[in-house]
Amino acid sequence: MKKLSYIIIGFLIGAFATYYLCPRPVEDMQTDIEIVKPKGVISVKEAIALNDNWTRTRQAAVDSAAGKVDHRWTGWSLEDIRDYLDYAEKECSNLGYTMDGIQVYLGVYGDSQSENKAGYTTMFIAPTGTKSISKGSMSPFNSKALASNPPVPPLNNGQGGDGGFPQ
Repeated sequence: MKKLSYIIIGFLIGAFATYYLCPRPVEDMQTDIEIVKPKGVISVKEAIALNDNWTRTRQAAVDSAAGKVDHRWTGWSLEDIRDYLDYAEKECSNLGYTMDGIQVYLGVYGDSQSENKAGYTTMFIAPTGTKSISKGSMSPFNSKALASNPPVPPLNNGQGGDGGFPQ
């Protein structure tokens, strides 16, 4: 009988230790991720002013050069943006770069594109990064490479339109 009580006590101690010491699935844990407002976020009022300035100073020149009302914006789904950032970061790493940002470029589709694209402005996103250098040096100076565009395919083919920023 005495041995049975030791076995029961052993099981209870083991059960409590397992419950408190083993990792739990993520959905059971409270994860409070702090959301940080990025640098450069502007107010809607500022965005409207910037858009109005573009309309006043650039739209006529751009539309006359294009010979039609040109696209003023390009948009991508949140899923496409997240997938592209993950893809670009992995590709940069595979090519020996450390991705540190993105750049947004303006482009114009050539005449060989389909009718709904030919001659219209587009925008595409390309990663920026520095070449990862892992060689030893006796120099006390850090000769970090300048940021450049790693040879990773950019993201294009967003949905474009000619309307201004909503007011």
